Amino acid sequence: MKIVYERPVSLAALWARRIGRFSAGLLLVTGLAHWAHAVETPEMIALALLSAGLAALAAILALTGFVRLWQVAAVGGVAAFVGLVYALIPLSVVGYGLFRFMDRPALIEVTTDATEPPPWIAPPAARQGWLPHAPVPDQAARQAEAYPALTGRRYDGALDRVFAGVKTVAAASGLAITAERGTENAESDLEDAPAQPQAGPPADADIGNVPIPSARPEPLAQTLMPGQRASDILLQGEWRSFMAAIPFDVAIRLREEAETTFVDIRVSVRYGPHDLGFAAAFAEHFLRALDAELLGIAGG
Repeated sequence: MKIVYERPVSLAALWARRIGRFSAGLLLVTGLAHWAHAVETPEMIALALLSAGLAALAAILALTGFVRLWQVAAVGGVAAFVGLVYALIPLSVVGYGLFRFMDRPALIEVTTDATEPPPWIAPPAARQGWLPHAPVPDQAARQAEAYPALTGRRYDGALDRVFAGVKTVAAASGLAITAERGTENAESDLEDAPAQPQAGPPADADIGNVPIPSARPEPLAQTLMPGQRASDILLQGEWRSFMAAIPFDVAIRLREEAETTFVDIRVSVRYGPHDLGFAAAFAEHFLRALDAELLGIAGG
């Protein structure tokens, strides 16, 4: 009599494949929805953590399936492997975020001028949901310790030229400018423009009826914000990180000082208690790109 051995089926492996596939799909759909602005950042982070939790469960089930395969040759080795591969996608993404959360200093913003940071033209406001978002008490000290090389830039160039360079670098860096203030200061001085000859009255004209010019109206006084001078140019924009599309608010100040122009930048994460180091990375990238754009006029 022939004995047919029937291999047991590992339910853990089968469920590992199902849950792992669902967790990876949940993370993908959440990321795409966040890129399309259909899901806000707090909800995106919550769903990403949920997908990582499901992925961890799928990984445990997959390992159980491998153990059953080794012990009793249970069917499900392929399902366990597929489930583990799917589970590694959310675990890797969320694990990378947790690594940056633990490795980078707990800051919500960085600035090249901790004493008088560039002001916000329109102060950022966002619904935080379940995420806390509060200023760090020792912000300046933490930033100085973590990013000592993050300083402003001085250029031996006119304000209008540096302003044009900042706009060029902003467009190339993915920074969408949403507000501007003081851009009229970048206009060329009237005395630098070539003089235009003015036509005088004809020789036989009656000069007794020449109208007397009225006084030029005084310009309206501009309301200055803390950290702004009347001659400053202020820019504000939005930048999103490449992978997770986390929004950051950016303020840039251009200040003309003794034939030079000084540029300061301020980058703040819009949601949550931690910028994961992306704010400083963007500020350093922006300033390096500006140095390259204005090569030849960079000062100390």
